[in-house]
Amino acid sequence: MHQALLVPEVLLEIFAYVNTIPSTHTTSTQKLLAALARTCKIFHEPAMDLLWTEIHGLEALLGCVARLHPLIYHSSIRYDEPWTKGVEPLSAHEVPQFLRHSSRIRKLKIQIEHPYLLSVIPAEACIFPRLKSLSLTTVYLNLFLPHMLHRCHLLGVDEGLQSFVTRCIALEHLCIYTPEWLLVDSIANQMSLLSDRIHWCTRLVTLSCPMLDWATWKHLSSLPTLLKLRIEQGCRDPPSLSKRDIVDLSILNITSLSFQEIYYAADIITVMQHSEFPSLKEFEFRGKCISPEDAEQLFHALSHCKACRTLEEITIYSLNDGYRVPPNSEPLTPIPHFLCFTQLRTLRLIFYNSCIYLDNDMLLQAMSTWPHIRTLEIKDSGDYASSSEVSLRGLFTALGLCPELHTLRVPINLATIDIDPDAEPIQHTSLRSLDLDLSESQTTDAKTIACIISAWLPCVDQVTNVYGSSWLAVNRYLRSLRTATAPYVAGAS
Repeated sequence: MHQALLVPEVLLEIFAYVNTIPSTHTTSTQKLLAALARTCKIFHEPAMDLLWTEIHGLEALLGCVARLHPLIYHSSIRYDEPWTKGVEPLSAHEVPQFLRHSSRIRKLKIQIEHPYLLSVIPAEACIFPRLKSLSLTTVYLNLFLPHMLHRCHLLGVDEGLQSFVTRCIALEHLCIYTPEWLLVDSIANQMSLLSDRIHWCTRLVTLSCPMLDWATWKHLSSLPTLLKLRIEQGCRDPPSLSKRDIVDLSILNITSLSFQEIYYAADIITVMQHSEFPSLKEFEFRGKCISPEDAEQLFHALSHCKACRTLEEITIYSLNDGYRVPPNSEPLTPIPHFLCFTQLRTLRLIFYNSCIYLDNDMLLQAMSTWPHIRTLEIKDSGDYASSSEVSLRGLFTALGLCPELHTLRVPINLATIDIDPDAEPIQHTSLRSLDLDLSESQTTDAKTIACIISAWLPCVDQVTNVYGSSWLAVNRYLRSLRTATAPYVAGAS
C-alpha cells in the first residue's frame, strides 16, 4: 500500500471523490464504497462512514438484525405483500444490531415504514446522535431528535412537534407538509398547533409550512436568521386570518418568499399589504385561480413592499382550475406595477384564466427599466381576442435595450408586419429561446417573418409555441435559412 494512503486526510479526499462518481446500471456508488470497506482495516471506517451517511428508509438498518436480514434481502413473499407481515417487533437484544451503524447517519428519509417494529426503543432515546437532516412522519419524532439536527422535513403536525422544536436547538431548515388536511376544523386546529410550535424555533434559516397566523408572522419578523420562507395553503377552504390581529411587519432579512398551492388569495394579499421585505430577491406565487381584482391587488402590494432595489425574480402563476374570467373583463396590467424593480432579472407571469395587456410603449418602458433582465415570460389564457398590441418593430426596438435577455415569451400582434425584411438588422445575440403567442385568427407571411427573425436574432433556431400552428411554417423556413448561413450563426454565438 502506498504510504500516502496512510494519511487520513488523503484517504478521506479519495473516498469523497469516489462518493461523487455517478452510479451506472452495472456499478453503484454504494457497491464501490462497500468494496472499499472490505478491502482492509484502514479503509473500513472512512468507507463505512460514507456508505451510511445518507439513508432512505429503515430497511437498511433493520437488515442488520440477523432475524430480519433474510426477510428483507432474500424474501419469497409475494411482491404485493409487505415483508413485515406477521413479523414480531425488535427484542431488547436485537436493538444493538439495529443501531450498529446509526451513529454514522447524517441524512435520513422515512415516509412509509413500520413504527411498531421499534416499540422496544424508549421514547426520546435519540438513536441517531449525529443526524443533521431528517424527513419523516411525526410518528417517529421522539426517536430521531439529536440536539444538533439542522434540517427536518415532516409529513404532518401533531402533539409530538412540541418536543421536536424544544429539543432541536440547532434547527435551521424546517419543512412541514400536511397533504391530508381536508376538514375545516382539523385545518384550524393544526394551523393553531403549528403556529404555536414555530414560536420555539429561533434559529431558522429556511421554513416551508402551511399558512400561519398573525402572531407567528410577527415572530418570524423578529428572526434575524430567516432567509427563505415558503407557504403552502394546500386546501380549498382554509381558515381565514383574523382581521382583529393584523399587524404591520418588517421582515428585514428574507431574500426568498414563496406562496404555493393557493386556493384563496385574500389572506396572502393582506399579509403582503402589511409587510415590508427590504432584502427580498425572489418572489413566487402559484395560485389555483386568482380573480382579476385579487391579481391587481397582489401586483400593487408587491410593488409597495420596499423591495424596489433588491427584487430580482418575480414568478406569478394563476392556473385554470375550471374558472374563466368573462370575455368582457378588463385585461390585467401587471407591468406598470413592476417598473419600480430596477434590478429585475426574471419575470414570469402565467395566467391561464385571464388576459394580460401589453403594447409597444409598455414593453419599451419595461426593457429600459430592466437593463439586466434575462428571462421575460408573459402568458395569458389565449381564449379571447388577443390583448397584445406588440408588433415586430416594437419587439425588436425593446430588445435593443436588454442585451442580457436569454428567454422571451410574449403575446404578439402580427396583423401588420411593420419591419422591412431587407432593412439592415440590429442583431440581438444573447436571446436563445423565443416563444411568441399569436392569435389563431391572425395570418402570417411565414417566409417574411422567418427572414426577419433569422436576421435580427441569429441565435434563435425556432419559435416555440405548442398552440400556434402558424409557427410551423415559420420554423421550416427558419431552419432552411439557418442551414444556409450556419458558419455565420456559429460565429455570432
